[in-house]
Amino acid sequence: MAETSRWHFGPFCLGLRDERLWRETETLRLTAKAFAVLRHLVRHAGRLVPKEELFEAVWGTPHVSDASLAVCIRELRQSLGDVAQAAQYIETVRGRGHRFIAPVTIAPLASLPLETPPPALVVHASTLLVERETELAYLQQAWAQALQGRRQVVLVTGEAGIGKTALVDAWVAQVRATESVWIRRGQCIEHHGAGEAYLPLLEVLGRLGRGPQRERLVAVLHQQAPSWLVHLPALVPPATSEAIQRQASGVTQERMLRELAEAVEVLAAEQPLLLVLEDLHWSDGATLDWLAYVARRRDRAQLLVLGTYRPTDALVRAHPVHLVTQELKRQGHGSELALGYVSTAGIASYLAQRFETQRLPDGLAQVLHQRTYGNPLFLVAMVDDLIRQGVLQEHTTGWTLTGEMGALARELPTSLRQLIERQVEELPLEDQGLLEVASVAGVECTAVAMAAGVGRRSRTSKCAVLRWPGADNSCRHVVSPTGPMGR
Repeated sequence: MAETSRWHFGPFCLGLRDERLWRETETLRLTAKAFAVLRHLVRHAGRLVPKEELFEAVWGTPHVSDASLAVCIRELRQSLGDVAQAAQYIETVRGRGHRFIAPVTIAPLASLPLETPPPALVVHASTLLVERETELAYLQQAWAQALQGRRQVVLVTGEAGIGKTALVDAWVAQVRATESVWIRRGQCIEHHGAGEAYLPLLEVLGRLGRGPQRERLVAVLHQQAPSWLVHLPALVPPATSEAIQRQASGVTQERMLRELAEAVEVLAAEQPLLLVLEDLHWSDGATLDWLAYVARRRDRAQLLVLGTYRPTDALVRAHPVHLVTQELKRQGHGSELALGYVSTAGIASYLAQRFETQRLPDGLAQVLHQRTYGNPLFLVAMVDDLIRQGVLQEHTTGWTLTGEMGALARELPTSLRQLIERQVEELPLEDQGLLEVASVAGVECTAVAMAAGVGRRSRTSKCAVLRWPGADNSCRHVVSPTGPMGR
């Protein structure tokens, strides 16, 4: 990889030429050794790097104490906000070495014209970003429209594990590397009670306020949206806090909605603004109201709001995000980018990039597709499990497959089993009963057989097939033609 490139992973950017690490717009200080360790790990992301290799690459000799490397890893974890027990960036294999597990993209330092295709993506073990060229081009086109002052709202949708976050992360990294733009993210969280209104938007403003735009943000909020400063005490000096609270007393939620929309437009007039709102199927109603209101406003704005959500979760929870999305699409104020499964060819491409070898059997991709139906999360988890089982082994000459392909992955990885069990438990008891019958009936069956299993009369002649990895080798269950899970 060229030293004139920047490497992006999550909110971080690693600059090689100037040897700097950024988190969004904040520069993070690293010691020279820690930076060299990070650079080597990122350069070989997805591969287990033996500690002896790190000693040689960073210290220039294999005769280094483990404690020296441990100090660097600890410093990197603190800067990245990483935790060894639940690593998102640096995985430690005790006694062997370390592996960088976050998805990484590369972009040149020089700014690229808007019509230039996005930089090529580098796919590593912890992610699967293949067969997404069309989706990346769609986002780039929406961004081009936003830069011309035609605001855009794009909702990226798909089931759990389909790769929504991986796609957004990769595309945002490309924008950050090639454009002068404000980029901020807000995260919706699952509530077990009443949630805080506008939570992801408050998170966006809080992050803007921690960057170099702090003074300008506060000035705009003072002028356009004083009611929001009440909810952002870190941005307000104590001397003026009481006055702002008096000014904002009695403000309705509708006024807060309008104030923030106007403030965002002022900011977007000065510099393009990209807002990412994740997991909108957990969002509060006020945030959805603001999203719909902003999408419908007609004033010019260099603004792109990029949201993600799971339609199935929204339907099961009766969450209004799906209805809001459909209404915005119908009125031409927003668009939906639905992600599909990865094909067998895409899985073969992933295996080739991950293992960098031609020694794996050609039929492995087909077996994995049958087992996972091309769900990226399931696929990566299954491959990781094959490595843990020793079915896929790394040797000095590359990776090899041991055993018969027909016997692969008979058991579901624990992480996937827990995910599926949780999703099933959230379904109504009636729908859980349908799944129990389907698991016995087979991959595909008549509605008459299903009706006999659940003790009710069928209204149609045949059931549709819902592909959902399960504990059996078929990886599929059956649902009725009226919709998911019999609806």
